[in-house]
Amino acid sequence: MSSVSTHETVSRVPMTTSSLRETLSRFATGVIVLSVGGDNIHGMTANAFSSVSLEPPKVLCCVSHSAVMHKSIISAQHFGISVLGAEQEHLARHFADKNRPLGHEQFSGFDWTPGPVTRSPLMKGALAWLECELAEYHDSGDHSIFIGDVVNASSSAGTAGLLFFNGEFQPISSITE
Repeated sequence: MSSVSTHETVSRVPMTTSSLRETLSRFATGVIVLSVGGDNIHGMTANAFSSVSLEPPKVLCCVSHSAVMHKSIISAQHFGISVLGAEQEHLARHFADKNRPLGHEQFSGFDWTPGPVTRSPLMKGALAWLECELAEYHDSGDHSIFIGDVVNASSSAGTAGLLFFNGEFQPISSITE
């Protein structure tokens, strides 16, 4: 049995923000709309999202300190998550656009419903939805890691998901036999 060093397989690139972004683009992630309801209603596209624990149910999302969503989550103490389907790339692009209107207007023209527990906007047609109460958050670098206690979860019958890979949105279908 032999080992292969990374020096043999990959050329090293000096560590810069752009080289790190390029490297991390090789990791496929799901795409969500992260949302907060209430007086400071807001939505944002994200892919830094993960399950943390099934017992008790917890998830995490990472948000830049400079994002409007950062203050929104801290203020509201809750958030919603809509896991986007392959046909919802337009939603991902809209909620990623820093020039979109803010407040209620950013949701105009989109089909959504307030979550039954947190009142956070949940996008209709998504593959799954979660509502979370903010349990804790930790600053790390230029982002905060928000950990939420899942207080409501549901999913749809949709099978084609939206991924972000290599700097682009990519559809993926589940394989069924």
